[in-house]
Amino acid sequence: MKTVVVTGCGRGIGLEFVRQLLARGDRVFAGARRPEASSELMALAKDNRDRLTVLPLDVTSAPHRDNLAATLGGSSVDLLINNAGVYGPTPDRLGNTDEEAWLETFRVNAIAPRQIVETLLPHLRTGTRPCIALLSSKMGSMDDNGSGGAYIYRSSKAALNAVGVSMARDLADQGILTLILHPGWVLTDMGGPDAEIDVSESVAAMLKTLDAASDADNGRFIDVDGSTIPW
Repeated sequence: MKTVVVTGCGRGIGLEFVRQLLARGDRVFAGARRPEASSELMALAKDNRDRLTVLPLDVTSAPHRDNLAATLGGSSVDLLINNAGVYGPTPDRLGNTDEEAWLETFRVNAIAPRQIVETLLPHLRTGTRPCIALLSSKMGSMDDNGSGGAYIYRSSKAALNAVGVSMARDLADQGILTLILHPGWVLTDMGGPDAEIDVSESVAAMLKTLDAASDADNGRFIDVDGSTIPW
């Protein structure tokens, strides 16, 4: 049984991570901005009182991050899944820069994941084969950008990728792996109705990657099929 922390669990990919982690017997700490608004998450908490702790977690809030650490107490963390993220405003084209929205998207997508890691480092250091998963997007790849646009979202995920690579280098000697994951184009509120895979397939594939992770994967940008995504 692993002890796993997941952010952004109110719906979509984060909620599915909670489902699948519980189904395989793990102990889960699930954060969501407004957990009481997610009937599915609260139902899981009711049915899994011994292995699921749900708590309010706005990843940009220092008090919320401190509360997460306090809730964990002396528990070790084996896996941290930094899933919380936002897309930002749409449409996002040249000629109409929304500076405040850009900064807020950076706070959520690139800065907060680092701050969550900083908060939980003492717990990760005592974990078993500890691993950090940063949920990024292929839209953060320069090489993959063939359509332009989406300046805010693309740049925030490219920044997250840079954070992840530095984190992988800095934490390697502490035995902590950092993987940067693309979940695929997933049928969620963010992914939209034309997406290619459902959340169950995406999460199952990512958990398979995380379970098999080795030192060779540290700092990799990994597609949902396990292949390496060019930067």
